[in-house]
Amino acid sequence: MPIKDVNILIADDDQDDCLLMREAFKDCKIAGQLHFVQDGDALLDYLKRRTPYQDEQRYPVPDLILLDLNMPRMDGREALALIKRDPQLKAIPVVVLTTSSAEEDVLRSYSDGVNSFVTKPVSYSGLVEVIRALGHYWIDVVDLPTEGRK
Repeated sequence: MPIKDVNILIADDDQDDCLLMREAFKDCKIAGQLHFVQDGDALLDYLKRRTPYQDEQRYPVPDLILLDLNMPRMDGREALALIKRDPQLKAIPVVVLTTSSAEEDVLRSYSDGVNSFVTKPVSYSGLVEVIRALGHYWIDVVDLPTEGRK
């Protein structure tokens, strides 16, 4: 049975991309709560419940992480490797959603344990289609881990 009330954590430093993703999720009528962080450091702070993310009601354990690779401070490549090496975090599905289509990024991401790699489309209509497909697959089709969910 699919989880209907999912928590999606989006790690992306581009505020315009975050706004477009929020709108695309709304346009696709995908149920769930979106949470945003701006870089890999904040992503790990969120996942590890470090300041300012201690409140589990405001910052629930994500059912899915959408991860940009190119971010300041700690980039998505480093964050992905740390998440997938951490026994408490590695079961959370991570989808890389980035402007990069470089073969080395694709190979490294899968080597580091990413669940899917998607290149961001350049148009809003393309983004809506990607979000619709991701939402259908990750929310309606697959069984997500429930351990740690409240």
